[in-house]
Amino acid sequence: MNMRTQFFWILCLGVLLTACGSGDPGSDSVSKPVHGVEAEPEPEKGPHRGRLLKDGDFILELAIFETGVPPEFRVWVTERGQPVKPEDVELTVKLIRLGDRVDNIGFKPQDDFLRGDTVIYEPHSFVVSIEAVHNGKTHRWQYDNFEGRTKIGHEVAEAFGLETLIAGPAVLHETVTVYGRIMTNTERVREVSARFDGVIQSVSASIGDTVRKGQPLAKVESNESLKSYTIKAPISGVITQRDANSGEQTGGRQLFTITDTSSVWVDLSVFPADRARVVAGAPVTITPATSGPSIESTIDRVNVVAQANQAVTARVVLDNPDGQFLPGTYVTAEVIVGTHLVPLAVKRTGLQAFRDFTPGVDRGTRRPGPGHALRQRKQLSRQSRHRKVRRIARPLRLHHVGIHHQLFITTTIPRSGIHTAAGGPGCVELYPVTD
Repeated sequence: MNMRTQFFWILCLGVLLTACGSGDPGSDSVSKPVHGVEAEPEPEKGPHRGRLLKDGDFILELAIFETGVPPEFRVWVTERGQPVKPEDVELTVKLIRLGDRVDNIGFKPQDDFLRGDTVIYEPHSFVVSIEAVHNGKTHRWQYDNFEGRTKIGHEVAEAFGLETLIAGPAVLHETVTVYGRIMTNTERVREVSARFDGVIQSVSASIGDTVRKGQPLAKVESNESLKSYTIKAPISGVITQRDANSGEQTGGRQLFTITDTSSVWVDLSVFPADRARVVAGAPVTITPATSGPSIESTIDRVNVVAQANQAVTARVVLDNPDGQFLPGTYVTAEVIVGTHLVPLAVKRTGLQAFRDFTPGVDRGTRRPGPGHALRQRKQLSRQSRHRKVRRIARPLRLHHVGIHHQLFITTTIPRSGIHTAAGGPGCVELYPVTD
């Protein structure tokens, strides 16, 4: 491993350690130091492991609770060291998320604490604004709770070639994967026999020979007229079967088979789950199992008779002028069964899963500061294997999306600057993955 690669993975490990933590909105979730960057001090905690917020003798402990319930805020209040009854406090909390989306959380008394009425969904990355009213006095606090943010220096981004593309409208193709084989196009096969039975005097073509239409194949002496005549090739193609040797009687048998390989069939097996969607005229991309280039075509026809395995045959007719597709070769095919115009699409190589979330992207217009990376919830609504792009569920503003080093990146400053990273339905994340 060279020094450059080693440095990259050390950086990514630092990102993982700082960005993948669960994060507690009751406390600051700031990045740990990477390459000499100082960490912010840990906030003071209360007896319930929540963050302590002080205004003189008035102290509020804000904690997130998720044992047996979805994440929610719980608050305990004291004044001059004595507990304050929950019903004596009017409390509101605002969570300002990326894109200036605000979650307003109200509270109701329960036992000795105030319980939030809203689930705190992932990611727990937002500005927290708190207002508490007690005995006619208003107390306010605000702080940043940024989970999963990190910074990438401009030099580092340039060194590792982090590149971006514009995410925008696109046409997505919904596909079905099917399998099959390349077959001889029987409409391009000719079986050749002697018109008049007789003795074969000479044979000028062998198996594997390429012949032209009208080219002599054999010479036969007729048993009736005792005159010789020439058997000629009825089409251009390849001799794929020969049963003729000098001195033999033709005996009414087939002497040659000529196959025109400039056209072949691809017979694809379509199973019941996909029968209704795979129809004649559907675009298809075919890739031979033996490697080699893929070719695009259309489904020519779909058989109406099921085979023993309950699959029906969808047939593709391929031009094969160079003979690159050999009959008998297995293939994989992607059949386009639906087309969807979407407002925002991202290449699949630019998406990164985070925990158990589906990949997604930054949905807001308010972005973290230059060089920051942030996880942001965004649910995917559609994906396409054929074009390797995925659709984001709702229309978004256009962002620059990273495509290299398996990183999903949205820009935070002009294109020449640093980028943020994204991941998913709840999160945006920056870290490498293996292929």
